[in-house]
Amino acid sequence: MINATIRNCFAIAAMAALLGACASKGMPTSQFDFGPLPAVPTTAAPASASNIGAVIVADVTGPAALDTERMQYRLLYADARQSKPYAYNQWTSTPAQLLTQRMKARLAQAGVKVLSTTDAAASTTVLRMEVQDFAQNFDTATASNGVLSLRASVFRSHKLVDQKTFSRSVPAPSADAAGGARALADASDAVAADVLSWLAALPPSRE
Repeated sequence: MINATIRNCFAIAAMAALLGACASKGMPTSQFDFGPLPAVPTTAAPASASNIGAVIVADVTGPAALDTERMQYRLLYADARQSKPYAYNQWTSTPAQLLTQRMKARLAQAGVKVLSTTDAAASTTVLRMEVQDFAQNFDTATASNGVLSLRASVFRSHKLVDQKTFSRSVPAPSADAAGGARALADASDAVAADVLSWLAALPPSRE
């Protein structure tokens, strides 16, 4: 039992060293974003953009811990309550900013008329989103998932029409920051598709 405990401690320490990198190396910082917008599958049934109408997409909000470009990960097998930053890897902007850009791009790609909050007079429909979880979670030292959870709310004429929470978990192709970035980008695209389908299913605006 003691030997097994010692081995586990060494494994956790080794994983932390691998993810955080060695500060004395002076390694250059790598920056990640969500990459190019993926093409819409030709086999997918397109959401009705005409049914959605024009939408004001407010900036995505989230907890203060995500108000940074630093990339975060969790070792669920060691301490799920502790979030750790990668030492030499970061996002090009905060997760909320990346999600705002991606959601607007995905809606526009589907034919939705996407407006900003400065265009308030042009539409009474507002989409607001709040991130609840955005992280690379390691179940083991070699297996992780990009997890995104957000709550979306639709308002019309300042009245709540509907609200729903969307969550996606996508396996990372590698146990590092690059793998986490890829998984979180894919999770974000999946959530965007879910939000798009949800918006299309709502009663159309009477404006």
